Formats: sequence, C-alpha cells, structure tokens
Amino acid sequence: MRIAHIIVAHKNPAQLEKLIRAMYHPDFDFYIHLDKKVDIGPFEYLKEVPRVHFIKDRTVCNWGGFSLVEAVIKSIDEIRKTGIAYDFVNLMSGQDYPIKKVDEIYNFFDERLGYSFISYDSSRETQWWKEAEKRYKTFHFTDMDFKGKYVIQRIANKIIPNRKFPVSLNLYGGNRSCWWTISFECALYLSAFFKANPKMINFLRLTWGCDEFIIATILMNSPYQDKIVNENYRFIDWSAGEAHPKVFTESDYANIIDSSMLFARKFDLDIDAKVIGLLDANVLAVKPD
Repeated sequence: MRIAHIIVAHKNPAQLEKLIRAMYHPDFDFYIHLDKKVDIGPFEYLKEVPRVHFIKDRTVCNWGGFSLVEAVIKSIDEIRKTGIAYDFVNLMSGQDYPIKKVDEIYNFFDERLGYSFISYDSSRETQWWKEAEKRYKTFHFTDMDFKGKYVIQRIANKIIPNRKFPVSLNLYGGNRSCWWTISFECALYLSAFFKANPKMINFLRLTWGCDEFIIATILMNSPYQDKIVNENYRFIDWSAGEAHPKVFTESDYANIIDSSMLFARKFDLDIDAKVIGLLDANVLAVKPD
C-alpha cells in the first residue's frame, strides 16, 4: 500500500519540514505544491529529503478561489505522470499535522483499500448550506487581478441574473470538505472529469470557496459513490464561527488527542510551537530537532 500526500503550502518551511518528518514512512511520498506567489528558495532544501517532490506547474493560490482546486488537479496530474502505482492520494495543507503514529495511519488505510474519505454536511440546516448557493449563483472575482475588481463584481451581481451550474450534479459539501484522502482511482476520475468539462472550469473560476463543494460533489455523483465514507478524519475546530478554523495552542492538546481523528488542523509555529512539541513527544515519538 502506497500513499501520495499532496501538501499545499505557502509559508514556514520549518513547519513544513516538521510535518514531513512526522509523517515519514517508506510507503509515503510527499508532493509539495508551493503557492506560486511565494519564493521557492527557502523551501528548496527540502528537495534533499528522500521521497519529497515539488510540483513543477505551480499555481497562484488565492483563498476562496478556484485556483486552490486548480493546484490540486495539477498536482494529481503530475503524480499520475510518475507512473507510480499509488493506492491513495491524501490532501493536506502545510498547517496540518498527524495526531496518530505514522504506522497507525498506514494501517488504517491499508485496511480500507478502495475507499475514499471526504466530509460533507448531510443536513441542509447547517450555516454552510444556508450560504452555499451564493458561492456559485453570484459572481466572485477572487482569482482576478485588476484594479476595482470588487466594484465591478458588485455591479455584475446587481444587473446580471443568478448563474446556473453548467453540469447536472447534486451538490455536496461543507466546511470540512476541503481536505480528504481518496483512492487513486477517484483522483484519476477527478482529473478526467475536469478535463472533460471545460465549461465547468470556466464557471468555477467565478465562484467562491468551491473547494468546499466541488470535489465532494463530483465524487458523490460518480461511480465511486458507494465507496465514499463521509468522514475525512481531520480534527478541525470551527467553534469560533470565523471564516478560518481555530489555530491550535497548547490548551487544545487534550481535545486533539481525545479525538478519533488521524490528522488535525490548523497549527502555526509562529503562534504556538508547544502544541506540536507535545504531539511529537507524547504521541508521535518524533525526536526533537
């Protein structure tokens, strides 16, 4: 069993290195997509770490933009071209961290070959669902770069009728849908689906936060639907009701390890390094730097 881990990163090479070393396993390979806005120089030393690869066709990633999905699809395409027979593709950010020993993570997926793990809200009464239609029915110029774009965006949304999704799909999603572990077959299906639907790509370029619904939607409307588990095994704290999940600190340690998850997000060495230190020492048995 072999896993390709896509890590989408944009800052803090030291934290990215800690993540890779905490996840190090002979059957895990790491494919780093570094935001094209970011200088790759401070990260290049990680190329010397075995089984670490950098995605060559980088994308400028904007929070909430289709560019984040585009970065993932480009990463899948580069992984496919390696010819390596992977069983899973696991999507992480550079601010994720494992909260189970690497052998436990390996065994978990080894026992569930052929399945995919992505979370979506099963109830339509959540706050996410109440706002979901706005993400694609109205125009969002998030990935565009020109002066006054938000003024023009507001005008467009006042005078142009609501947009209609260009492909007939039942919508699935939620605020935990961005990060997932899927079978390699599902990953290849995603890539092929995007290539077969260029109108959908053009439509998604003018949506907001489509990473929270488009991957789950495509897979839940696919032939692989019966092998998709509605759980991504990430511990994420949205309790503050903010646009971003909580950044964990030492005070969150007990809640993190008491969860039944495999990974957690998000962490930031510049805000609190102690919580990662506790995980390294007490859970992961990672030797200190």
